[in-house]
Amino acid sequence: MLSADEKSIIENSIRDIEDFPKPGIVFKDITTLLNNKEAYATLMNHLAKRYESYNLDYIAGIDARGFIFGAALAQMLGLGFVPIRKKGKLPYTTISEKYALEYGVDEIEVHIDAFGAKKGARVLIIDDLIATGGTANAAAKLVNQTGAKCVECCFIIGLAFLEGIKKLQEQTDVYSVIEVN
Repeated sequence: MLSADEKSIIENSIRDIEDFPKPGIVFKDITTLLNNKEAYATLMNHLAKRYESYNLDYIAGIDARGFIFGAALAQMLGLGFVPIRKKGKLPYTTISEKYALEYGVDEIEVHIDAFGAKKGARVLIIDDLIATGGTANAAAKLVNQTGAKCVECCFIIGLAFLEGIKKLQEQTDVYSVIEVN
């Protein structure tokens, strides 16, 4: 559990950018969290403490900001890291999952052997933010399609008012370090 001071350190390190990428959107900029050594350490230590008892086998990060948090957390916990990438970015045989965007469809993929030969490998998926949940839902489906088990999806920021968290909770547990209502 985050203390009030730890939560404040993390929240105060995230910058709001008005009207980005288009008018009416308030973009949550995590680059200011990443370049703040106290905030980044506070966040990563919190995540390591939270997940040390989950008996995880892998951390999977969603392209691309999930790589920043996922690889660091995997190293801290002594686990392997698996990238979940946009279509066409992985060099070996993959499986893919499509998901709806506001206008159109996108697709992510993972290597078919990303979680090793162990069926039921316990996987945590991590990304910087959940909004509508399309990418995260597709990522959880991909993990489960490999024979592994997505035990939780973790986000630094959860935009609860967009209901992506509720949709994802139909498939797996969800944790957001910071929730915006």
